[in-house]
Amino acid sequence: MQLVKAAKAVASVTVLASVLALTPSVALTLTVEIRGADTRPLDLVMVTRLPANPPTADASDKGYPMPGKIQQGTFELTRFSNADGKVEFPDEKAAFRLRLRKPGFRDLVVAPADLHDGIRLTMAAETDALALAEQNPSNAWTSTLSMAIPDADKRKQFMAQCGFCHQQGSANLRRSLNASEWETAIKRMMRYGSRLSSELQKQLPALLEAHWRTIHDRPDLVPDATPWRAHLAGAAITELPIGDSFSQMHDLLAHSNGKVYVGDNLQDRVYEIDPNTGAYTVYRIPPAPGDTLGGLLAGRLRDFPKHETYQGIHSLAESPKDGHIFITASYQRRLIEFDPTRKSFARHEMSTGFYPHTLRIDSKDRVWFTLALSNQLGMLDRTSGQFTHYDLPFRSIMERLTVRLTPFFFTLIGWGIPVANWVKVDDVSTGVPLPYGIDITPDGKVWIARLHTDEIASIDPDTAKVTMIRTPLHAPRRLRADSDGNLWIAMYSESAILRYQPENGAFTKFDLPVVPKGSDTPYSLNVDRKNRRVWVTGTNSDSVQCLDITSDSWRFFPLPRRATFTRDVEFGTDGRVFLSSASFPSWHIEDGQPTLIQLDPNGAGR
Repeated sequence: MQLVKAAKAVASVTVLASVLALTPSVALTLTVEIRGADTRPLDLVMVTRLPANPPTADASDKGYPMPGKIQQGTFELTRFSNADGKVEFPDEKAAFRLRLRKPGFRDLVVAPADLHDGIRLTMAAETDALALAEQNPSNAWTSTLSMAIPDADKRKQFMAQCGFCHQQGSANLRRSLNASEWETAIKRMMRYGSRLSSELQKQLPALLEAHWRTIHDRPDLVPDATPWRAHLAGAAITELPIGDSFSQMHDLLAHSNGKVYVGDNLQDRVYEIDPNTGAYTVYRIPPAPGDTLGGLLAGRLRDFPKHETYQGIHSLAESPKDGHIFITASYQRRLIEFDPTRKSFARHEMSTGFYPHTLRIDSKDRVWFTLALSNQLGMLDRTSGQFTHYDLPFRSIMERLTVRLTPFFFTLIGWGIPVANWVKVDDVSTGVPLPYGIDITPDGKVWIARLHTDEIASIDPDTAKVTMIRTPLHAPRRLRADSDGNLWIAMYSESAILRYQPENGAFTKFDLPVVPKGSDTPYSLNVDRKNRRVWVTGTNSDSVQCLDITSDSWRFFPLPRRATFTRDVEFGTDGRVFLSSASFPSWHIEDGQPTLIQLDPNGAGR
């Protein structure tokens, strides 16, 4: 491997520490200088400062912090060594340890007691083929599936339908399971909502068993991942642990009040976080009278070991009028409104529609949202309090019938009847067109992405006219508008994003800058309109990626934890990029800990 060649020698790491004390009450500042055995500087080492004694989280409310009580979290700060092999950390009063990570080398952890002036450390080059392969993110591993599934369209279908909850190439999924275990996993996945074709449901168990056995016997078949570039030396990444391995920190919102709000989809809790201090408060959304555990999709989480899902928090958006936060309750027919000043919740109930998904709020304070399983767009007029539903076209009579019967199917699943495992599924997911992402262009038009039909659509709020537009690539998942009114679309199966220009109907493809090419699954993106940048979740590559709209140039930012599955991107007013690690389940994440992630491309850190 190329990285192995770069790492044949043992690297010497010199840590020059200006130590005032190593107690929690006095600051410790560090400059870390990293050199190879040949005495030349070793650049692009990912150095993470971790608290030596992180505070024990309050678990007084069924394992989670007491609602309304301020908690103090502890940041984890990551920086990269520069061309001189140096990386600097700001003052930190609490004791900490360091973790050094660089592809081709063994991780090195430095204990607080060893951090003294003039300390010299050694990073050993990794020579074991399996250990080297395990350093690579999921996308490098799943790229090898071309050996087992040579048909590109089938492979894209597998990645789209089997990789929307968690990575397929992480340590938990690339294990040597037998065909029977894969069959059981696929049946469970179908109950969670996958639309893997009936044909692939039958073929994959034996194929996956044989493939992963081959790869474990020949780990050298796993290719090198995306190389780390010099721009990383100017970046800082901060993580704040929130929730636990049973949480799913699905979407987030950077609010105008300076706080970041994160929704725990599995535990019905909203985290209100000060991204500057790490202080946070948890608010639990109370179930409505008559709500049952699991909501309208009770059978979906039947065998999940721990959850309090009555609502199923999905998407969050801020009202431009009063700053209230609207939340889609995907397991109910309702929207939830949170007043961040009074810290109170209100419910807005619907009589129709199924699975409220992603939402945005327009300049007239109307709340627009997709209804993923009823093939609709919804709108709540806050002035009148009335809902309006817009039906989207169906591809066939059978699809129309299937959508109409979907609530009944989920009722049967709630009774323990495995309908999802009996229904025949074709290659284009007939019956579940799945309107998904949504955004509003500066001219006031509402745009959506429909995942399973390879379409986007516009809705004119004044005329209610719906216009469907075919995309040239598969699986448009989430989309955002830039200041010029162009749409940017995450193409989940294609390792690419599209720009759509409504003025002339032109699509432009931008391949993600990952290695191997075509191996990522971008779940979401957002447009930093001020700086004209598109930030894309590298959901299969433990990364976030940035396209400069003006220069068409990319930057790739690896994230500190392996198996970091991200679904949403937000921005601070100072240019910070916010994400949350949102794997379902979160125990797939390295150390099983979901976090709020802050990336500062300019390196300030927290």
